[in-house]
Amino acid sequence: MVKAVSKFKARIEVRFRKQDFDPEAETVGKSLMELNFPVSETRIAKVYEIVLQADSLREAESISRLMCLRLLANPAKDEFKTEVVEVSTAEIPKSNA
Repeated sequence: MVKAVSKFKARIEVRFRKQDFDPEAETVGKSLMELNFPVSETRIAKVYEIVLQADSLREAESISRLMCLRLLANPAKDEFKTEVVEVSTAEIPKSNA
């Protein structure tokens, strides 16, 4: 028996919650203003691009949220946003076990 497994690309952004102070963003913003750029607000985010295997888009979205909650984001200070798209589908033999 053959089972279709899809590859998905998850794009995950992790940043400080808006109400929390972000010292790195503050420093970058001040430096840009000192260079005469018309900056009014600066936020910094980490972006992760992860290719993963799942049976469906829904499962891939669930996996990407779980990755954030368990490792990539600190729920006490971070917020995160995930975007997941399918990149390919492959057929793999399904074991009889």
